[in-house]
Amino acid sequence: MTGRPYTHLSMSIDPGERPRIGISFYASISRARARVLESGRPYLVLESDEADVTVSTTGAGPVTAEDLDIAREIFNAAARYLADCERMHAEHAQATDSAA
Repeated sequence: MTGRPYTHLSMSIDPGERPRIGISFYASISRARARVLESGRPYLVLESDEADVTVSTTGAGPVTAEDLDIAREIFNAAARYLADCERMHAEHAQATDSAA
């Protein structure tokens, strides 16, 4: 599975439905950061050369219980992603060392 890096953007607009936008990074994320604005609102940003994705509180308002739930989901998903990346990187390095 090798290919050139890219970012995929899709949008679907169906009558009577809310528009749906999808962004998939198949490129290096150049930066992931989390900050708190002066207003006290936290946000998370994933950036690549082609796109930025920002996540913040519901309606850009105060932190709700639902915001906490989604923040925990993001944290847990990122931890699983890290573990999978570390495992696969180690497996690849081991296979490369064995082939040499």
